[in-house]
Amino acid sequence: MNAVTTLSLASPAKLNLMLHITGRRPDGYHQLQTLFQLLDYGDTLHFANREDTDITLTPAIEGVAESDNLIVKAARLLQQCSDRAVGADIRIDKILPMGGGLGGGSSNAATTLLGLNHLWKLGLSVDQLAALGLQLGADVPVFIRGESAWAEGVGEQLQAVELPERCYCVIKPPCEVATAEIFSHKQLTRDSSPITIAAVFEQGGRNDCEATVRELYPAVDTALTWLNKVLTGLNQDTDKDFMSARLTGTGACIFAEFADRESAQHVLDKLPNELQGFIANGVNISPVHKTLNMQR
Repeated sequence: MNAVTTLSLASPAKLNLMLHITGRRPDGYHQLQTLFQLLDYGDTLHFANREDTDITLTPAIEGVAESDNLIVKAARLLQQCSDRAVGADIRIDKILPMGGGLGGGSSNAATTLLGLNHLWKLGLSVDQLAALGLQLGADVPVFIRGESAWAEGVGEQLQAVELPERCYCVIKPPCEVATAEIFSHKQLTRDSSPITIAAVFEQGGRNDCEATVRELYPAVDTALTWLNKVLTGLNQDTDKDFMSARLTGTGACIFAEFADRESAQHVLDKLPNELQGFIANGVNISPVHKTLNMQR
C-alpha cells in the first residue's frame, strides 16, 4: 500500500421537519412519512489508512461500547467489500448531542462508508453504499445519498426534494431520549393517514412522537413551552410570522425555523442556562458530497 492517505469529512445533522407514523409492520418496525432537512452543522470525521486490517476510533464515545459504535460497525462492514487488506484510524470531533434526534450516529456511519469507500478506492456506488447503510439503521441511507428528502417505508424509501433555504435555531434540553422507548410506547400515534409531499408543503405537518416525548420527558415539554413563548413574542413584536417550535425525530432536540439568521440569533441569545443550542442553515446537498465531488 502507498503512503498513508488521510481524509477529513463533515458528518452533518438532520432535522425531521415533520414525522407521521402511518402503521406498524409485523417485524415491529414503524411505517412512516417524514421530511428530512440536512444541516450545514455536525461532527467531523478524520480518516487515515493503515497497513493492516485494524479499525481504531478515537476518542471513545462515552456510554457507547466500541463494538456497538456505528462508525466501527460501518468500517468493518465495508471491509467485507474489499478484496485486499484494508484498515483505518478514525478520529471524531463530536459536537452533536447523543439522544437528540439529529441523526448523529447514522450520519457518522454514512460518512464512514462514504469516506472509506473513497480512501480505500473500493468504487462502490451510492446505491450499494445505501444498501449497506440500511443494515446499520433506517436513517443511514438519507445521509449516504446526501440530499434533503421525503422519506417513506421505515425511512429508507427516499425522494430528493429541493427545500427553501431556511435558518434553524436548534435547542437541546438537558435529557437524552431513548428512541426504542418512544416507538414501543403504547400511547404513540401509529395510525396517521398517509399524506402527500404537496400537502406537506401546502399545509405543513406534525411530529407524531411529540406528545409522547413531552409526557415522558418533562425537560422537552418545558423547552418547547419556552421556545413557543419566545416565538409568540417575536410574532407580536415584528411583522414576521414565525412557525411553532417542533420536535425532531424522537427528540430530545427541538427547533424553530427562520428566514434569516438575525431572528434565529435573537432566540439563541435568550436561551436559559439549562438549555444548549446552535444555529444552522438547511442545505439540500450534504457537505460530504460536496467535498468528495471536489476530490474526484
